[in-house]
Amino acid sequence: MLREKVEEALERIRPGLQFDGGDVELVDVEDGVVTLHLIGACGGCPMSTMTLKMGIERALRAAVPEVKEVVAV
Repeated sequence: MLREKVEEALERIRPGLQFDGGDVELVDVEDGVVTLHLIGACGGCPMSTMTLKMGIERALRAAVPEVKEVVAV
């Protein structure tokens, strides 16, 4: 159930990433830790850490309170 909530929240975030030529792929959700793979322009962007923490993590935690942390692989 947590995975489904995270996937729904990512669907709301995804258009903003795609607008800039990037995207995100959900790898895993375990014990409140969401593991993502940044792809496209996001994968090699020097600002990807900020996008991950200040953008994606903030939005996921607001939409799904069970999320504790978001990490990239």
